Amino acid sequence: MKKITRKKHLEMRLQNIPTHPKPKVGLEQYTTPSVIASDLIWNAFAMGDIENKNVADFGCGTGIFAIGSALMGADSSVGIDIDEDSIQLARDISEKLKIGNVDFIVSDIDEFNEPLNADTIFQNPPFGSQRNADKGQDLRFVKKAIECAPNVLYSFHMASTEEFLVKFYQDNNMEITHIFRYKFPIPKIYDFHNKEKQIVDVIVIRAIL
Repeated sequence: MKKITRKKHLEMRLQNIPTHPKPKVGLEQYTTPSVIASDLIWNAFAMGDIENKNVADFGCGTGIFAIGSALMGADSSVGIDIDEDSIQLARDISEKLKIGNVDFIVSDIDEFNEPLNADTIFQNPPFGSQRNADKGQDLRFVKKAIECAPNVLYSFHMASTEEFLVKFYQDNNMEITHIFRYKFPIPKIYDFHNKEKQIVDVIVIRAIL
């Protein structure tokens, strides 16, 4: 596999990864755009968190962070998601792209108890952008990540919850080193959406354990 040397080339490769095949409203499934995923992966690579590391992608959907990490030289990369349709699509696209060092597992994150020797975890969990959404879903993912004890965690959250999150991370003995800020587009994919696209302010917290 040819080594990627430019962020734009990474973004172009990630554009091949399709969105959720059958988005399920209860799972609050929104695919991370390739421009955001490539920026975060490129920054993580620059900080030494991907190349020659074991990487996990919690709530991986169709696998953009698992596949992107594999493309950037991860020793191993595994994606975990509760949605079988998305996992099957992630497997199909990784085979199409001929990526051999990536695997995918169907599991609810709360029930995932397999040994996971991850140096770095990425996660874009449901973060409560929907009206009447079950708040705090993202914290379930953070708690599971803490259990798995990686060296580094990259986690998406609503920007409006930043103050609370900083305290939550600190209370759980996690050191926040960086906060990345993105404009996350929410497309019109569910019946209750009344706009073609809504832009949500999100943050990605990089924390070390």
